[in-house]
Parts: sequence; structure tokens; C-alpha cells
Amino acid sequence: MMSTTTTNSAQILRHTASFLSQTLSQPDLRHRIFSAFLLRSTTKPLIFASQTLENAIATTSPSVQSSSLRLVENLLRSNSNSNIPFSSFLLSIVYHLRKRPIDASISLLDVFFADPSLARVEIAPFLFQELFLLHFLPLLKCYNDQRTSILSSLSVNSGYNSDDQSIISTTTLLSKMSGDQTSALKDLERDYEDLLDENCRLFVDYFKAVLHKKDGDDELVVPPSILLENTANAAGDRRVVNSSHDQHIAPLEFGSPNRRYNPIWGEGGISVEFNSNKNKILSKLPSFFPERVSPKLFTNQTFLNNNNNNNNDDAKTQPSTYDNITDYSSSDSQEEVKIKTVALFDSKQGISHKQKQPLLTEESSRSSHLLMEDVYNKHVGGKPTTSTTPKDFVCPITTHIFDDPVTLETGQTYERTAIQEWIDRGNSTCPITRQKLNSCQLPKTNYVLKRLIASWQEQNPSSDVRQSEVMQPVNEHKFKPVSPNSVISQATIDGTMSELRLAITDLCTSEILKDAEMAVLKIERIWKEGKIELEMQSMLVKPPTVNGFVEILFNSVDKPVLRTTIYLLTELGSRDDSVIQTLTRVDSDVQCIVELFKKGLMEAVVLVHLLRPSALSLVEMDIADYLLEMLSNKEDNDDDLVKMCVKPKTASVIMLGHILRSSSEASLEDIVKKIVSTKAIEKIVVSLRAEQIEEKVAAMSILLRCILEDGKCRNIIAEKTELAPILECFIGVNDGERFEIVHFLSELVKLNSRNLNEQILHMLKDEGTFSTMHTLLIYLQNALHDQSPIVAGLLLQLDLLVPLSLSLSLIVEEAIDTLISCLRNSEFPAAQICAAETVLSLQGRFSYSGKSLSRAILLKRTGLDRSYRAFMRKDQRRHNISVDAQDTMEQEKAGETWERKVAFVLVSHEFGLLFEALAEGLKSKYEELHSVCFMTATWLIYMLSILPDTGIRGAARVCLLNHFVSIFKSENITEDRALAMLALNTFIRDPEGLQDLAPHMKDILKGLRELKKSSALAFEMLKVLSEEHDNSADIWTHKELSQEDCSINGEVLTITCFKGKMFSGHSDGTIKVWTNGGSELHLVQEVREHTKAVTSLEMLHSSDKLYSGSLDRTVRVWSVTEEAIYCEQIMEMKDQINNLVVANSMACYIPQGAGVKVHSWNGSPKLLNQQKYVKCLALVQGKLYCGCQDNSIQEIDLVTGTLGNIQSGSKKLLGKAYPIYALQVNDGLIYSAGPGPSSDVTNVKIRSTSNYSMVGSLTSTLDVRTMAVSSELIYLGCKGGMIEVWCKKKHNRVETLETSSTTKILCMAIDTNEDMLVVGTSDGRIQTWGFS
Repeated sequence: MMSTTTTNSAQILRHTASFLSQTLSQPDLRHRIFSAFLLRSTTKPLIFASQTLENAIATTSPSVQSSSLRLVENLLRSNSNSNIPFSSFLLSIVYHLRKRPIDASISLLDVFFADPSLARVEIAPFLFQELFLLHFLPLLKCYNDQRTSILSSLSVNSGYNSDDQSIISTTTLLSKMSGDQTSALKDLERDYEDLLDENCRLFVDYFKAVLHKKDGDDELVVPPSILLENTANAAGDRRVVNSSHDQHIAPLEFGSPNRRYNPIWGEGGISVEFNSNKNKILSKLPSFFPERVSPKLFTNQTFLNNNNNNNNDDAKTQPSTYDNITDYSSSDSQEEVKIKTVALFDSKQGISHKQKQPLLTEESSRSSHLLMEDVYNKHVGGKPTTSTTPKDFVCPITTHIFDDPVTLETGQTYERTAIQEWIDRGNSTCPITRQKLNSCQLPKTNYVLKRLIASWQEQNPSSDVRQSEVMQPVNEHKFKPVSPNSVISQATIDGTMSELRLAITDLCTSEILKDAEMAVLKIERIWKEGKIELEMQSMLVKPPTVNGFVEILFNSVDKPVLRTTIYLLTELGSRDDSVIQTLTRVDSDVQCIVELFKKGLMEAVVLVHLLRPSALSLVEMDIADYLLEMLSNKEDNDDDLVKMCVKPKTASVIMLGHILRSSSEASLEDIVKKIVSTKAIEKIVVSLRAEQIEEKVAAMSILLRCILEDGKCRNIIAEKTELAPILECFIGVNDGERFEIVHFLSELVKLNSRNLNEQILHMLKDEGTFSTMHTLLIYLQNALHDQSPIVAGLLLQLDLLVPLSLSLSLIVEEAIDTLISCLRNSEFPAAQICAAETVLSLQGRFSYSGKSLSRAILLKRTGLDRSYRAFMRKDQRRHNISVDAQDTMEQEKAGETWERKVAFVLVSHEFGLLFEALAEGLKSKYEELHSVCFMTATWLIYMLSILPDTGIRGAARVCLLNHFVSIFKSENITEDRALAMLALNTFIRDPEGLQDLAPHMKDILKGLRELKKSSALAFEMLKVLSEEHDNSADIWTHKELSQEDCSINGEVLTITCFKGKMFSGHSDGTIKVWTNGGSELHLVQEVREHTKAVTSLEMLHSSDKLYSGSLDRTVRVWSVTEEAIYCEQIMEMKDQINNLVVANSMACYIPQGAGVKVHSWNGSPKLLNQQKYVKCLALVQGKLYCGCQDNSIQEIDLVTGTLGNIQSGSKKLLGKAYPIYALQVNDGLIYSAGPGPSSDVTNVKIRSTSNYSMVGSLTSTLDVRTMAVSSELIYLGCKGGMIEVWCKKKHNRVETLETSSTTKILCMAIDTNEDMLVVGTSDGRIQTWGFS
């Protein structure tokens, strides 16, 4: 039959996500599932994957969890064929944690495909019921029909009539079966299991197709046909039921005539009626879950008694109904199945159960009360009337009285040794019910039954243990049930107990809501006044009574009654776990209690706490906001509430902690924001001083999550937290909670004040009943891999509070050994990352939000302090921090002191052993681990340059030098290169370090030149390396990069560079725009708007404008864009422009005659320095420098018009002059080039701009006509086509570049990064040179 029920992807995702979330939130469930898989097959990769996954689930560090999940995923994919079901299950959890719901669902479905039986019985029975079972109803009907047919043949042979629906003992049925009938039943069950497996696989494919369906695809995915016959038995012909079958499934009807909610659930299955012309048959899937019990049970039992009275003959051939009811305390599941069996009993007299009459007459009331008395007398009193061994005291396998009874999940009780032998033989079913067992691990001893047997044996010392003397069934109205009980006294039940029994009867059977409500109030009065709590408790914890209380919660609107009901259920639930089990069997019961709390019944939160629902269900029920509302309530109204076993606020804190521990990142962030915004933190901090350890730990867990999600609340928590209560509960908690305490304390010492951090450390060390140091040391020796670094880090900080001695503390040694061990353990990358982060955080500098400032501070030390200042300003503005200069200085001083102390003990341990571990981390394939190890190593290497040298620099150099050189040479991120440079700066301080760096010197120099513009440290290192290096020519060697022939445009008269572009001006009036493509120039634009030669090109950097001066007596202003240049303005001048310099508001140029013209953009030009013939100009900070024909140099202040004489002019004999051909101003120095004392010598003089004094000179044998100056070098362009390169600091010539002997160097420019020299020549060529 093709299933008429379709399933959409949202339903599949919801059910699978619910199952996976429940698995993650319940470690015991998860471990049981893992064990079930591992019992089938065990491989080392899967064991390692499961252990790594457990660590990922337990950790609170997102980075650690992320890396662990990636590792597990890769491992499972590479070993996917080793064990498909377990691999698929682990992958589903990984995908669920990584927020990939579709992949998680598909992997979980793969488990059902690989091993359907294991999946539906042991791994995910609830998921099977919710997702698969609704499609399998035709299969259930088919199975039921065949089973009924077999049992019908049995009834014909044995006198049992199936139409009576009477209930007989399973052992009795088995004993009356023939060999063929038993074999038929076994074959039916085996075929049924095989069909379930095959249909599971079919529907797995169907569900996957639904999940793979795209949103825009309108095509419906049709469910597959359900197989109703095993393919092996059908000889390849699969029988299916036509979807138009005239039978239909009747919906289940829940509730009682007065519409009170009263569901009866099958034990994990679905009880349905198939309406046909035949008699009604109850179809029931083998059990998965416990039942809910209807209060109608009691009236049904009344009918049962009447039926027994009228049918004594039948009673003689059937066991008593009460014989099927075992002790309530032995097994709730067993009890409820049997009670429901009684409730479904249908007499042959045709008494209708469809209409239930109100219990108003005296007779009906009396019968109900007598029935309740009979039921409870089995447990609360009475002596046995016979010495015959009761049937329930005898094992059905051994036929002896129980010595060690164990009750299985099916409700049947066996002797432990007997049932263990049954399981050891390979059986996995219950011997009597034949139901498959979810677990082959036997439960605990049924001590209630064992005590009953002991009491009975005391009263019957001569009893025999043979089965032949087991009490035979008798007629109900003649038999007075007795059950000896050693738990309660044998005293006669007084009037109070009778009154309580009547109240329970009214609660469970009354159809009038008011009577049931009065019964609740009466039970409360008896409970509070009673002195025999055990007797009352044993009556009140029964499922029928608990369900009666639940119906009050569903139907009553009387707040005192509701409050009383909650109070009673809470009292009972806190004393007896069976009450909690009964309440949690139906989700709607939990939801009802939660809704009552949300509507203002504050006491209900205590009952919700006792029910222990999963974190996911609590989030789905949207309870977090109401818990916060209760915690944020300023009025402490606990005194106005009913006195509960747990205070409502305590329960709220514990549940909120449970939610935060198991929530996803998105919901966690939302809840934390609400906690901070509602100012509930202060209330939660108060819970740290609570009496209950569970409340303390929950409050601490909440505060830890708040700190990790929103670090700005760290200061508030640190200010108000008392540490002593936290330290005192360290001993009485489990390992997971103990680590949360350590993690919380380690986060508290990440404040933005070093002094406050040390105050907290002192309190941690001194407060508490136990020695914190000793306790942490013991815990460190047993902590998990990913927990050890945090414990060691806190322990190390505590021990460093005292002054360092010559011999380091044993605790320090132990802590550092642990950090190094974790850092080197490549099997646990999450622990490696955690260890590296812990070492780096020991630097002790944090922002207001608790983020480490290590990277920002190290960048500041490289000279890249802009990002550090920006970060600090942003942090201060965000948190409204007022900066006190004096306090900042004190904090800096305290931070530096702490940093030196910590660094000293770290680098001194085992003579630099930590550097070896960091070097191994730098080789890791995990990017996160590599990054943290790089930062940590950079910090410690930098600290070696500050600490006294004890020989450890050599050890560090051996371990890390090559790593830092490699990063410096290959890294594209400027900041990372700067950090590597900071470490290399430590190594160049030693001769051995310089020697080791020699093979890499050229690459290092190249990188330093690239960084010197942004980093002062790079500039200083260049100076050091140039001083230390004997041959400067080896450092500053150049090579020609490219050459462009522009001779068609005449001479190249001017060149300038700006933002990766180069502009050239030519003698025919052309301007060309070039880009630097590495080793070549690329022409991107050519314009010719000037009519004569372009003599000058100047960039105004403040406005990204290009100014061109020409002999056509115009100055043009060009807008520079990424694509091209555009002429914006043309300014007409009265003179030819021979040399042009510009500022924001004016332009200065050399006219055809004497002097210099200054042209204001808003005014008329002025002629200055009229007595001199100027050859070259330089404009710096409002001062104009003029190099003249007579070898003189003047300085003109353009603001005041003041003229200063820097160098006096002179003339040669016969009237020949010494002109200044080139003039540059750089770093406060004036560089001028002109002829020397003889005709074949040129002097480059260097003067100070402040006092015009001579600070140096360069003597060249060439005729210098142009000059370019960088931060390190001076380039002299000469008339004969030669370029001399001089060291700016040493004033020595380091290299000579050759262009062509037949040309002149007319202009030169250096690019922005000072990596390339651009040269223009008289023969129209443009050449580029770069460092080799």
C-alpha cells in the first residue's frame, strides 16, 4: 500500500533535531547509545572520534569546539567504511553542532538504513515512532490479523474465546500452545521484524528525497508502497495493500465525558481500531514507552468484580485479575500495563463501557471505595490467609522463590542468575512477553519485592519454595488479597488513612470537577497533619493518583487549588522518582505545568525543576524570559508563596543554568543579552552564596556564560562576587562542574586593570576553607586534556604572586610542564590551541571586555601603534571609560612588572623548553594553532630583548629563527610581517644571530624597506644592518626592471610618482600615465593638451591633483582617478614655465628671466628674488628654496616674504659660473648639487634647514644634473648617462648604474614605497630600477 501520509522536510528536521538535542543534553543517554554501537563493533578510529566528540561537547571554548568538530568530521569521512551505523551517528551529532541540520538529518537516517533494528529499538525508538510509525499502520494491522488468527486457533483448542477480550496469563497461553503454534508465532514475529527493517530502508530513501528537494521544486515526493510480505516468503512478489482499501483507521479518542483531559497511551506504540464488519480488535505495536493510566480504571474494575460474580465457572479456569497486578513499587511500567489490561476488560454480559455513569448512588460509591481498599490493602496491611507461596514471589524460570529479583523493562520479574544466563545464551528478548530488550544490562534489584518476600518468610518459616505450592488463582469475590509488607507497620489503618483513601477515590473517579478540587484540598490537609508519611506517600505516588492531580492542573481555574496541587506533586516528586517518571511520560503534562508558571503560578517552577526537562524543550517552551522575570523581581516575595522543598528562585537559577549550558550559540547570545539588560546579574550573583551547591554551581555557570558572551559584564561580576563560597563547593561537585569553577575564576582575572587582577588572585589564594593551591594542584593531575591548560594557567598566576626565588616553585614547574605537554600533544589539537592561548593570556593585558591586548601591544612595539590607539579609543567609548592619566601610568607600570615576571619563568623553564613546543605548533596544519603559537612566540622572543641574557636567546634562535624568517619573507599581511620583524629584531642584537641571518639578508632588507614607511622599528633595523654589514654594496644593489622607448615624443623632461602610478612629461607637450605591473611599466593613458614642452609635473597630495607646467605659458590642473586623468582647469601665465612647485593656495615657477614668480590661485603673481637667475626650486612647509646660476642658495618664507641666504654665490675666472643644477629637501636637510673646485669634480653639499650649517658632502667625478633622495639612499643623475647611488647615512658611494653613454639623465623620481627608481633621458627613454 502506498502511504497516504506525507512528510515534509520541516517535520523531518524538527524530529531529528529534537532527538539530537536531547542526546547532547543527556550524557547518560549519549553514553548508553555509544555503548550500544561499540558492542556491535569496535575500532580505534571510532573510539578516538567518539572521545574527541565528547571533548567538543564538554568544552566551553568555541574555538576548541570548532577545531575538534572539524577533526572528528575528517576522521569519520576517512574511515566511513569501518562501521557505517556508528560513523553516521557521530557525523549527525557533528553536523548538528555545526548548524548543518540537513546533513545531520541525512546522517541520522543513514543509521536507520544501515541497521534498522538497532536504530529503532536501542538508538532512537522515539524518533522511529514519530517519523516512521505513522506510515506503517497497514503493516501493524496485517501483523495483528495474523497474530489473532493464530491465537484464535489456540482458543478453539483450549477453550479460550478471543472475542471475550478476557485477559489470561501469558505463561498459561504458552503452556497450552502446540509446537506448530509456537513456531508460527515465532515465524510471524521474525517476519514482522524483517518487514519493519525493509520498510525502514524504503522510507529512509523517501525522507532523503524530501530533504534534497529544492524550495522552488513543485513536484511532490510520493511516499513508497509499504511492503506487507517478506520478499523471501513471497518469492520475489511484494504484496502491498491497495490505497483505496475500504478499511480505515479510526482516530484515537481521548478524554472523559466531562471533557477532562485523560489520555490513555500505549506503551510506546499506537493503539488503534480498524473498523470493519468484524469484531473490534486491539492492534498494538510492541512496546516502546510507558503508559498513562485513566481514572476510568476504577469503575472498569467494578464491572470486573460484577462479571466475576456472575461467571464463577470461568473464574475457575482463569487466573485472578489481581494475580496479574504486581506490587506498585516494583515497576511502574509493569503496573500500568496490567492496570490497563483490567481497564480494557469487556464482560460477556455486554455491559457497555462507552457511557460512564456518575458515581452518585450509595451503591456505586461503596463499590468504588471497596475497590480502592482492596487495591491498596495489598500494600498497606493485612496478614496472609494461607501459607502457600504467593505466585508473585516465584521466578517463572527457576520456579523457586526469588533471592535476587530484577524487573525488566517489559514489567516481568526474574531471578538475576536465571535471566542473566538467558541473556548470555544470545537471547535479547523477554522470555515471557518475547519483547526485544532495549538493553541487555540488568537493572538494580527490586528491593521492595525482596522485602515483601522476607516479611512473608518470617511469618511462614515452614514455606516451601516449590512451584507446585504457588498460590492458585481463586474467584475474586472469595479471595481477600493479602501482601505482607515490611516497609510499613502492620498496624490497622485508622480513620485518617480511610479518609485519605476516600479522597483519592474522589480525585481519580469523580466526574464533578468541584468534588475533585475538594479532594485535593482534603489530601493537602491530611498530608500536612499526618504522622505516617510513608503510608500516605505509598498511596499518593501511584500513577492513577498522580494522573488525577494532573487532570486538576488541566481543568481547574481555582488558583489555591492549583497551588495546592503543585505543592503536593512537588512534595511527592521530591521523595519518589516514580512520580517524576509518571509526569514526564506525556509531554503535554510538562507543558501544562510550564504554562501555569508562565501565567503567574510561581510555585510551578519548582515542579518544572524536579521534572528535569531537556534544555531544548525549555527553550522551545519559551520559559527563559519568565525565569529572568522572576529573578529580576525586586520584591523578594518567596515568603508569600507556599513553602516548597526548593525555593522558586533557586529552581529558576538552576533551570536557567541548565538552559545556558546546552543552548545553541544564537539562543545563548539572546538569553545573555536579556540577562544583562534586565540587570538580573546581581540577583544571580547572590545565588553564589546559597546553601545548595547545585544553586551555587548553576549561578556560577550562568555568570560564566555571560562573561564569555558579553565580556563587559566581567567587571560587574568581579566587583560583587564573593569568592569563598565558590571555593568551598569545589570539593563537592563533579569534574565537569569543577572545571566550570576554574574556568569562571580564570575569566575573573581578565580585567582591564592589572592591580585588580592581582587583588582577585590574592583573594583566591587566601580565602576558602581549603588550600586553593593544593586543591588546584591535585585537580590538575586528573583534569582532561582540554581542561588542563586553563587549570595550569590559573595555578601559575596564583603562585607568581610571591617574589621569585632563585629556584622556581614546584607548582610553577608543574604548571608549565602541563602547558608544554598539552602544547606538544598533537593528538588533541583543541588542547594545543587552549594551551597556546593560555600562555599568551599570561601576558596580563586585557581590554574592558576581557579580550587579550597581546597582539595590539606587540604591534605598538613594532611602530604600528595606530591600530592600538584606535582599538583603545573605541573600547573606551563603547564602555564609557574615563581615562585618568595617573591611573593609566600606574596600570602600565604594574602590567610591565607582571609581564617581565611571567615571561622570565616561562622562558627559563628547562632552558627554553617552551620554545621547542612553540616551534612544533608553528608546523601545525591547523591555522588557528599556528596563529596563536606565532603570537606567543613573538611575545616571548621580544621579552628576551628586555630580560637579562642567560643564554636562552641562543636556544630560542635555534628553535624559531627559521620560522620567523619564513613568515617575514612569505606573509602578505603587513601586521604579521611586522610581528615577525619584532622577533627578528631580538636576534640581530647578537653576532650569532646576524651570522644566522646572513643567507636571508637580502630578503630581510627588502621586507624592511617595504615596512619602513609605516614602522619606525623597520627604519631602525635598516640602520643597524647597514652599520653591521661591511659591504654596503651587497645591501643596496639594483637591477634594471624595464625600459620604455618614448623617443617619438621627444625628450623626457619630468617624472613624478603617486599611488602606484607614474606620470611623464615630454618635450612635444605629451603627458603619459603609466602603471607599475611588477617588473614592467604599462601605458594606460596618453594626452596632449599642451602645445609645447611639459617641463614640470607636481602632485598636490592633499587633493589628489596633478599640476603640469609648460613652455606654452599655461599651468593645467588634472583630476587623478583610478582609470585616467582629466583636465579640470587651465591657468594662463605670462611667462614660460621652466620649473614648477605647488602648494595648497599657490604655485611657484621659474620664468624666462631673473627671479621666481609666485602665483596665488586667488590673486595676481609676484616676482621674488629678482636679483638671481634661479635654476631649480624646492617647496617644503611654506618655505621656498632656490638654487641659482651663481651657485647661491636662498630660502624664502612665502608667508612673511623674508629671504634668507643659505649659500653665497661665486664666479670663476673669465666669467664662468657654478650653477646649482639640482636641489632637494628631505628629513630637515638640504641637498644641493653643483660643480666642484675643479671642472671635473661635482660637490653635493648637505646642510641643515634649521641653521644652514654644513653636515656633510658627496664628491662625485660626474656632471650631476638631477637628484632624488629616499630615506636610505641618494641618487645622482649625470650628464653622461650614469647614475650614482650613495648611502645617505655613511655618505659613501655604494653603486653606479649605467644607462647609455650618449644620453643625459634629465629627471628622476622614486615611487611611494621607495622600491623603484624611475629615470627619464634626453633620448626619450624611461627606465626603471629596483633592488635586486
